[in-house]
Amino acid sequence: MNIIIGKQNLNGVDSKHIVLELDTFHVLPQGENVEAYCVVENIPIQQLTQVESMRELHTNLIERYREREWSYCLSAIDHLVGFWGQELDTFYHNLRERIEAYQAQDPGPAWDWRILKT
Repeated sequence: MNIIIGKQNLNGVDSKHIVLELDTFHVLPQGENVEAYCVVENIPIQQLTQVESMRELHTNLIERYREREWSYCLSAIDHLVGFWGQELDTFYHNLRERIEAYQAQDPGPAWDWRILKT
C-alpha cells in the first residue's frame, strides 16, 4: 500500500487506482488539515465483484467515525478486515483500538476526529 499525503497530491491517481481516505491530521503550528490516502494495489481476483460495495463501506466508516458512531464503525471494520488484499488491516486494527479506547473513556464534547501533529 502506498500512502499519499494531501488531497492536492492525488493528481489523477484516484481515476486510475483505488484510493481510500484514511485519517486527517491537524498540523501545528500552521493549523492546517492534511488528509492521508492509501492507494490499494493488490486486490485478489475473487474480491473484484465486491470492490464498489467495500469502497462505499470504507467511506461510510470514515464518515461515521467522525460522527462518533462507534458501533457502526466496529461492525464496518469487522467486514473490512481481510479485504483489499489485507493491505489496510493495520489501519483497521489501529482504528478499532482508538474506538475501543473512546468507548471505555468518552473523549468528551471537545473531541476532534483529526489527529494532532506538531
